[in-house]
Amino acid sequence: MTTIPEYANLTALPDIWAIAAKKFPDILALHDPHSKPEVKLTFAQLYQQIKQFASGLQALGVTPDDKISLIADNSPRWFIADQGSMLAGAANAVRSAQADKNELAYILRDSDSSTLIVENQKTLDKLRSFCDEIPLQLIILLSDETPKTDDSIKTLNYSQLMEQGANNTLQPITKEDDDLATLIYTSGTTGQPKGAMLSHGNLLHQVKNLDAIIQPKAGDIVLSILPSWHSYERSAEYFLLSQGCTLTYTNIRNFKTDLKKFKPHHMVGVPRLWDSLYEGIQKQLRDQSPTQQKIVQFFFNLSQTFILSRRIANNMSLEHFDASGTERFIARLKASLLAPLHSLGDKLVYNKIREGLGGNFETLVSGGGSLAKHLDDFYEIINVPVLVGYGLTETSPVTNARTHSHNLRGSSGQPIPKTEIKIVDLDTGEPLSQGKKGVVLIRGPQVMQGYYKKPEATAKAINSEGWFNSGDLGWITPMNDLVITGRAKDTIVLSNGENIEPQPIEDACVRSAYIDQMMLVGQDQKALGALIVPNLDALQTWGKNQQLNLTFPPEDASREAIVNSDLYGKPVQDLFKQELNREVKNRPGYRADDQIKAFELILEPFSVENGMMTQTLKIKRPVVTERYQGMIDGMFES
Repeated sequence: MTTIPEYANLTALPDIWAIAAKKFPDILALHDPHSKPEVKLTFAQLYQQIKQFASGLQALGVTPDDKISLIADNSPRWFIADQGSMLAGAANAVRSAQADKNELAYILRDSDSSTLIVENQKTLDKLRSFCDEIPLQLIILLSDETPKTDDSIKTLNYSQLMEQGANNTLQPITKEDDDLATLIYTSGTTGQPKGAMLSHGNLLHQVKNLDAIIQPKAGDIVLSILPSWHSYERSAEYFLLSQGCTLTYTNIRNFKTDLKKFKPHHMVGVPRLWDSLYEGIQKQLRDQSPTQQKIVQFFFNLSQTFILSRRIANNMSLEHFDASGTERFIARLKASLLAPLHSLGDKLVYNKIREGLGGNFETLVSGGGSLAKHLDDFYEIINVPVLVGYGLTETSPVTNARTHSHNLRGSSGQPIPKTEIKIVDLDTGEPLSQGKKGVVLIRGPQVMQGYYKKPEATAKAINSEGWFNSGDLGWITPMNDLVITGRAKDTIVLSNGENIEPQPIEDACVRSAYIDQMMLVGQDQKALGALIVPNLDALQTWGKNQQLNLTFPPEDASREAIVNSDLYGKPVQDLFKQELNREVKNRPGYRADDQIKAFELILEPFSVENGMMTQTLKIKRPVVTERYQGMIDGMFES
């Protein structure tokens, strides 16, 4: 049951804001400290602006069931446009203004949009050549720039639209649970994007049930960094704002400063974000004196033993479900003996790390990919609660999540209310028993209506009984937790027929201080290989400790310059061999086929900007493979 009973019977998502405005009128809802001027909106002001935006759209001819393309990035105006377009009765198709123009043109065409809302004139200029091919009737800039007068399509800026809204009476539109609210196009690590049709009921399921995971208080600070248009951040924002939280916008450049400045209570993010925090902390620790480093390492090693013993004692260790009563008793005894030293470590070391993160964190929620074991362990040691969730764009997105009371590390947690999970055989589709690995199927009120105008793709994804095929591989624990082991289509098949799931091995290897990013390769080869983006700062520190004067080329150096640099000298190459060998072998479930026999170092990181990562920071494996195909082929020539 949601903590706000008034939401229980809602059938339209935007109806939340009238209730929130009454319950939390003077609490700050949206805060953008980095915009010029700074933006602060209370819940009462936010609702008023959403209504005004909706009224302006209606005055300009937007009718119920129209489609609106919203091409913009995180800002209070994005949220107002999103909820204003729904309140006007329309459904929106959303995407980042930074996305490739051909991808945006595809979304404009495919979504049948009659209105286009864009971040600014620059974004419109990028799309302008496509606009005449699409029956657009209206364009809105979310900026206050003066629209170009020679535009053949009626174009207004944000202030002009809001002025229209102020002079028009909003016409209430009734929406039901199964009415379309939004089209979110799958980011597509492969193939053409598909528009996942999410209804008001799909999104309201998240608002009404995510309190099973997290119970925020009115006025709690939430730091927002993920793309607002993405289903994960979007549903989180709807839920957290519905509970009276203050959403504060940040970005990669200001993230670490904003942690200390705004001291957030909650945050949702992706593994790469938590990894960047971890790396920053590790760098600070490496800069300490050798004596301080030894003290810190002593406490971390001790606490590592402590948390494992505590997990085993409480039957919360994935690798020890079959532990005997005697083993659990010994683990409980060991945890009791180590607890005072762990507490001392908390006082001397971990508390200072938490203060560097703002000091107020009650919950970090991680999703959008697997969280590496060393990160899960690290945040448990320093007592920053990390809850891992699972879901997809097509499931609005949350289906499973760990909770404070049941935080089984390594898992994605139990299903949230009204959600069913089933594991089936990859080849036959037959249900598998508990503990067996197969494809994850999902059924519940959050499962999409289908892919827009793609009945065949919809039928392939959702069967006649309503089960959605996630394409993920996983298994169910005795306590009904879901453990994700990889993507069915990411599987690398070696020439000996062995199937390798790359993600767990990659997660293990990036634990090395010297590996910043990594992607496994080796399809149809005798053994695995890897493309590695090294951590040059950590390598420099290592070189100094080894009394080596290492020099590395810049990121844009030629391949020849990289190969002829110290990166390919014997000391560094031997270091990477040792690191890969150790981390792979230390991974639970290690097999001989998991060994990485070859690797190449690349200096350009995988990123959204260079097209090698999705907006949620997942590596686009086919894109990376195509880009480095020659290098990959060279790994296996011998």
